[in-house]
Formats: sequence, structure tokens, C-alpha cells
Amino acid sequence: MLVWLGFALSIVLLLAVSRRNLALGMAIASVVLAAFTLTPAAFGDALWRTISDPSVLLLALVVGLIPLIGGAMETSGQMERLVANLRIGVRPFLAFAPALLGMLPMPGGALLSAPLVERGAGHTAADVKAAANVWFRHALLLVYPLGSGLIASAKIADLDVYSAIPYLIPAFLLTIGVGYVFLLRRASGRLSQSGPFSILGLVVPLAIILAAPLLDLLLKGTIDLPVAEIGTSAGVAVSLIAAISIGRLGPRQLLEVARRMKPWKYALIVLAMFVFLNVFTTSGVPERIGAMTLPPVVLCVVIGAILGLITGRLQAPMSIVVPIYVSTYGGMSAPVFALTYFAVFLGYVFTPIHPCISVSVEYFKTSMGPFLRRLAIPAAIGLIAALVVGLWLFRL
Repeated sequence: MLVWLGFALSIVLLLAVSRRNLALGMAIASVVLAAFTLTPAAFGDALWRTISDPSVLLLALVVGLIPLIGGAMETSGQMERLVANLRIGVRPFLAFAPALLGMLPMPGGALLSAPLVERGAGHTAADVKAAANVWFRHALLLVYPLGSGLIASAKIADLDVYSAIPYLIPAFLLTIGVGYVFLLRRASGRLSQSGPFSILGLVVPLAIILAAPLLDLLLKGTIDLPVAEIGTSAGVAVSLIAAISIGRLGPRQLLEVARRMKPWKYALIVLAMFVFLNVFTTSGVPERIGAMTLPPVVLCVVIGAILGLITGRLQAPMSIVVPIYVSTYGGMSAPVFALTYFAVFLGYVFTPIHPCISVSVEYFKTSMGPFLRRLAIPAAIGLIAALVVGLWLFRL
């Protein structure tokens, strides 16, 4: 009884606190769950396993450095140069511009992409512009190998992120497809780019962004690394150094970028997430839940989507669903991981407590009701597709 009580209380606190601070919510949930289920020595062992694991520490470093790349590019004007040289049609621009900014996590990032959407679709309905800004800003999170949610979630499932991405590509294409049908087709306007086209203005910022995943993939594919995250760390470091040197940022500007981007916040999320994971897996809760024989499609798709909706996060739901699945059904395969991640993503991108949604609604001067109605059909189609794939997958 105490185990169930501790688990329920920890989840309630996690959901409540994580709306403000995910790392703090994870930490509080870990302590509460440990107080009900573990001895002090066992809790200390869970903490030690987290802070002594080089892969976890490198992952925290990577997730902390990635926002600095976006901040450096924003400060130096490289991101603006990239967008200014995207000589494409209005509808591709409305999808591509927010997606590019979404590749690099930035606090209030939806407010950076919102003016781009406004530039390309000034005469489109406000709720359509807000919905497109949110939907396409997050679409690349399904397949971008340096997305903090994806790399951390893959680590929890003990998968290489590049083994999961091929199975996420269909979900990504579906997301783009339904976004085009229900959002972009309603967009209108004339995209005007000021100034002459600059090939360097296009290629250099793209090279900064793409250097990290390309170098990561190259190192992992050619060198037998003792810790896989070494390749990711090297790639991110090269991208960050390139962003700083090409942008000619001095120490004062770098301090301002760090102050604005708060890289420690992202690193602490990873550390707190793995503390919670280690406490959770040794608490006895996964075994008790597994004894309930919850159907895998319900756990991965339904519960995953609900947790994404409730938390407005990607990492927290995956930290709960993955260990339950592993303890019940064994290791999580790449297809099952992709299915679970997509279901969580659909709840995350649709929930009103997602900060990007609230700032987009405010920027485009619309209201939550019309915005949610615009996204309801694309999100529902995605969830139905996930359920169908899940029913087929778990019958094999």
C-alpha cells in the first residue's frame, strides 16, 4: 500500500511542479518516491549511479550546450541571415522557418518564429498562423538527432538515437502532411525578401546547425567510442565554437547569451530525469504495474498521449512510460519507442499548458478555443494512426 501511495504522490507532485520547473519536479518526485519505497542507502545508490555514469554526465553537458548554439546564432544575426535567404514559396516558408528555429531550443522560441510566420502570412487568419507556428516549430523534434527530448528519451530506452529515427520518419511525414492539409492550405500572403540573395548567408548558418549531428553520426559510425555520447559532445562543441567564432562574439556577449539561454536548466533536467529513473526502477513500482497486465498499446499510446497532454513535456512522460514497459514486456524496441514518443509528442504539442502555445496565441491575438480547434483534427489523425500502428505492432 505504501508503494502505491508513494508512487501516486510522486506523480502528482511531478505533474504539478514540472509545469513551472521540470528539473525541480523530477527531483521532488524522486525524493518522495524514495521516501516511501527505498532505504536511505538505496536512495544514495540511485544518486551515485546517476552522477557516476559518464554517459549521463556527457548527455547533460550536451543538452546544456545546445541552447547556447541557438543563442549565439541569434545574437550574431546568423539565424536572421539564414531566414532572409530562404527564397522559397510562402507555404514552405511557413513550415520551414519555424522548424529551423525549433531545432535549437531557446526559451520563448515560439516568439522568435512568430514574426517569421507573420511576415509570410500576414493576411491569414490569426488562429491558423498561431497553429502553424506551434505545429511546424515542433515537427522536427521527431527526427532531429540533437533534440534534447529525443536524445534523452532514447537514452532512457537504452537505444541509439539513430536507430530510432528511421521509425520516426513516418510519424514526421504524417505530421507534415496533415499540417499542410489543415493549416498551410489555408495560408495566404506574399513573401517578400529584402536585399540580394547571399549563398553564404544561407550555407554558413545551415553548416553551423548541421555540423553537430553530422559529426556525431560520423564519429559513431567510424570509431568504437567507449561512451557513445563522446561523439555527440564533440559535434555539439564544434557547432558551438563555429557559432561563436563566425559570429565574432566576445566574452561579454557570451555571458549575456548564457544568462539568457540558461544552459544549466537543461543540464539539470537530464540529471534529475535519470535520478527519477533510477529511483523508479528500484522502487518496485514497475513490477507492480506490470502485474496489472496493462495492454502495451494502452500504455504506449493512450497513457503516453495523456501524460504529454497533462505535463506539456516530452521527457517526463517518457521517464514514466519507458521503465514500466521495460519491466513488463522486456527491452523496448526501436519501433515501440518511436510509437511511444510520437504519442507523447501529440499530447505535448496540443496541450494548452505548453508555453509555446500560450505565447503564440498571445502574439497572434487569437484565443485558445479557435487555436485548439485548428490543431484538433491534425492531432486526432496522428493519434488514430498511432493506435492503428500500435494494434498492428503488438499483434506481431
